[in-house]
Amino acid sequence: MNTPNKLTIARMILVPFLVAFMLTGWGGDANRYICLVIFVGASVTDWFDGYLARKYQLVTNFGKFMDPLADKLLVCSALICLVELDRLEAWIVIIIIAREFIISGFRLIAAESGVVIAANYWGKFKTVSQMVMIILLILDCGGFLGVLAQIFVWLSVALTIISLFTYILQNKKVLSMQD
Repeated sequence: MNTPNKLTIARMILVPFLVAFMLTGWGGDANRYICLVIFVGASVTDWFDGYLARKYQLVTNFGKFMDPLADKLLVCSALICLVELDRLEAWIVIIIIAREFIISGFRLIAAESGVVIAANYWGKFKTVSQMVMIILLILDCGGFLGVLAQIFVWLSVALTIISLFTYILQNKKVLSMQD
């Protein structure tokens, strides 16, 4: 197993620890910082495994499948915990998760037709905005950072919707291939 795939697995292993610390408060006063370190560490592995896989031609079928799954598992788990902690509205998380299901289904349909739908800039902006939003909501500092967190909540919702429509519009031929 190559290094990028090991990083993907490490990211998946970190998810239960993130959930446990977010929902139990085991870390006491340092809990939010522990959660922050886990989430940021896992997020960095996402960038790093992709970088290594592309730079050293270590792209594998395992990585193509598991990397996006690990990303969705990390982000969706954090978002659901933030709903439980009353830091994020459930309807926002539903929009974000629904978009992920729709795009995953769309990619599956495309793959059956031999079409690969690569990530575009809107999807990358969406991911970065969601990760920043999650970081700010984990910190739960109030004041300026609280206002910034709310800005990123709305930015994440907007980019989630924009990226969904962009993917569909740019790849609408995939749907016509199924007729």
